[in-house]
Amino acid sequence: MDRRSFVTALGGTPFALDTGAAALVREANRAVAGRSSREVAEDESYWLRVRQAFTIDANHVNLNSGSVSPAPRVVADAMRRYWTLTNMSPSYYVDELLYPEVELVRRRLAATLGCSVEELAITRNTSESLQIAQMGLPLSRGDEIVSTTQDYPRMITAWRQRERRDGVVLKLVSFPVPPPSMDTLYERVLSAVTARTKVIHICHMTYTTGQIFPVKRICDEARRRGILTIVDGGHTFAHFPFTAADLGCDVYGSSLHKWLCAPVGNGLLYVRKEHIRRIWPLLAADATQDDDIRKFEAIGTYPIALRTALSDALAFHEEIGAERKAERLRYLRERWMRGVESVEGVKLLTSFDPTQACALGAMSSENVGAQKLTDELQRRWRIHVRPRFVAGEFECIRVTPNVFTKLDEVDLFVEAIRTLAGG
Repeated sequence: MDRRSFVTALGGTPFALDTGAAALVREANRAVAGRSSREVAEDESYWLRVRQAFTIDANHVNLNSGSVSPAPRVVADAMRRYWTLTNMSPSYYVDELLYPEVELVRRRLAATLGCSVEELAITRNTSESLQIAQMGLPLSRGDEIVSTTQDYPRMITAWRQRERRDGVVLKLVSFPVPPPSMDTLYERVLSAVTARTKVIHICHMTYTTGQIFPVKRICDEARRRGILTIVDGGHTFAHFPFTAADLGCDVYGSSLHKWLCAPVGNGLLYVRKEHIRRIWPLLAADATQDDDIRKFEAIGTYPIALRTALSDALAFHEEIGAERKAERLRYLRERWMRGVESVEGVKLLTSFDPTQACALGAMSSENVGAQKLTDELQRRWRIHVRPRFVAGEFECIRVTPNVFTKLDEVDLFVEAIRTLAGG
C-alpha cells in the first residue's frame, strides 16, 4: 500500500481541503465570485463560513493572533492523520513515506514566497530561523549590526550574546509610533550605518504596533553598500501578499503558526543562494552540505506530522486568497481603530495608511496602563489581547484579529475600551 492509499484508509485524503468544514470556504467563494476583495472584506456572511472552518470558543474573543493562531480543522485533522501514520511504525513510515514529502512542502512554501526551493529551509519558528543567521554569520570584533529598539527581544538577545562572545557592536535606533512616513523609517535606519556596518537587521512588520517597514528600499541601499540584510518576517508570511523579490533581503525568517494558521512549531528560513555557504548552521552539518539550504534543518529527530500538515495549511490559505484575506484583516483593524480614536486619553500607535499596517494594531491609554487594560479586558469581557512594552519609549496593547473574527467581537472590544479608557 502506498502512502496515499494508507492515509485514505486512515480516514482522510492527503489534501483534505475538499472535505468537511473547509468545503464551507469553497462554497462561500462561489457566492462572492467576481466581487472585489474590499467588497468581500465587508461581507460578514462570507467570513462566518470561514469561521466555521475553525474550532472556536464562542465565549472567548481571541484578538491575539499575533502570538499564535489556531489551525483550521482541516489542518488539525491532517496533523492527526500524519501522527497516526507516524505512530504505526515510526522507523519505517517516517523514513520511507513522510520524509520525502517534506520536499513537496518545501516546493509549496517556496512558490508562495516566490523563491527557489534551494533557498528555503523549514524550521520551527522565526527565532530559530533568524538565529541561524545571527549565530552563523562570520563577524569580527568591532563589526556593527544596525537594528531597532522595536525588533523582537529574542533577536536582540542573540546579538547581545554575540557582543559578549565576539566583540561585535549592536546599534539600536528608535522611531516614533506611528511614524510620519516610511521615509522616516528609512532615514532612521540608514543614519546609523557606518563603514563598520556589516548587517542591517529589521522587522518587515514590528511585533509591537504592526508597523510595516520600507524593506525593499533599505535592502537595496544596503546591498549597494555591501551590507547583509536580515528581515524578521515573523508577522508577515501569509498575512498579506508579497514575494522575496519584493523584499530584496538576504535572509528572511517567519513563523507559520501565526498567519498561515499552521500547526504550532513551524517556521521558514529564506537565504539568498549566494549566502548559504557563508552561514554556519546552528547544529553541525556535514561539509558536503555547505551549499545546501537543507543544512539548516539538521536538528535531529522532530515531529514530522507538524511539517507534512503544512501543505493543508497552504491549501486553506490559498482557498481564501491572499489579497482577500489581507483586505479583511485591514478592515477589522480599521474598524476598531476608528471606534476608539475619539475616546479621551486613547492614543493610536498604528497608522491608518494601508501600506504601513494590516491586521496588527496598537493603542495606549493615558488613564489605564497596558497590563491593567489587558487584565480587565480578559476579566470583564473575555477579550484576549497582548500588552507590549518598549523600555523608555511606550507601552501599549496589541490587537490582532484574524479571518475567524466576527464584527460583533471587534465592536465588543470597542465598547470595552470606551468603558475602560474613557472612564
